[in-house]
Amino acid sequence: MTFARASLYGFVVLALVSWGYILAATDSGAADLVSAKTWSNAGNFSRQLIGVDSPTRPAYLEVDRWLVTGRLALDTLAMSVLAIVLTGVAVLPTFLPGARNVSNGDLGGAPSRLGTLFYHGVRLAFTLTRAVPELVWAMVIVFFLSPGILPGAVALAVHNYGVVGRLSAEVVENLEPGPARALRSAGASNIQMLIYSIFPQALPHFITYLLYRWEVIIRTTVVVGLVSAGGLGREFRLSLSFFHYTDLALLIMWYLILVIAVDLLSAWLRRLVTGRG
Repeated sequence: MTFARASLYGFVVLALVSWGYILAATDSGAADLVSAKTWSNAGNFSRQLIGVDSPTRPAYLEVDRWLVTGRLALDTLAMSVLAIVLTGVAVLPTFLPGARNVSNGDLGGAPSRLGTLFYHGVRLAFTLTRAVPELVWAMVIVFFLSPGILPGAVALAVHNYGVVGRLSAEVVENLEPGPARALRSAGASNIQMLIYSIFPQALPHFITYLLYRWEVIIRTTVVVGLVSAGGLGREFRLSLSFFHYTDLALLIMWYLILVIAVDLLSAWLRRLVTGRG
C-alpha cells in the first residue's frame, strides 16, 4: 500500500470517528442542526437583516449611511494595506537567513556558527508569530496602542510575518543550487551570491505570497476590529450589540465589496509579477 493511499484511508477513518463522536455526544449541539426552533430563529434573523417589518427605513437604502460606513471601509482597507506593507518590510531581510540551505552552505556559501544561530532564531520567530492568532495579537497590542487601525494592522502584520516568512524561506530551500554554486565558484562572496542569484529567483514568489496574504488580511480585519482595532469590524460589533440589524447588513455589503475588489486587484498584480498579465 502506498503512502498516499494509506493517508487517504486514515483521513476517512478519522473523519468517520470524528463525526461519530460529534453525533453521539449529548452536549455537542448536533441536534440543533435539525431543530425547527434553530431554523425559525435563523429565518427571523435573516428577515431582520433585510429590514422586513422594520419600523424604520433599512440602513442600506440610506445614502448618508453608505457615506458614513464608506469612511470606515476606507479605514479597513488602509489597515489591510498597512498590515501587508509591515509584513513585507519585516520578512524581506529575514527570509533568506531563515532558509536552511543558506545557513548551512548548501547553496555554495560558507557555513558559519553565527549563520546557524541566526537561522534557528528566525525560524523560531516565524513559528511563534504565526502560532498566535490575529485576534490574540490584537487583544495584546491594543493595551499599549490607542484603539484604531494601527493596532489592528500591527496585529495582522505580526501574525502574517510568520506565515509569509515561512513560505518564502521554503521557496529558497527548494531552489536549484546550480546557479548559486556557479556564481560562488566564480569568486562571488556570500552577499553577492545572495543578491545576484538567490534573491532574484525568490523575489517573485515572495511578492506572490504577500498578495495572497493580503486577500486573507482583508477578510480578517473584521476579527481584529471586534476588539476595538478600528474599521468596519468595530462598527460591526457595535451594530450587533445594539441590534441594528440593517446596519449589520450594510456592513456586510461593504465587506463583500472590499473582498471582491482586493481579490481582483491582487489577481491582476500576481499576473504582472509572474509575467502572465
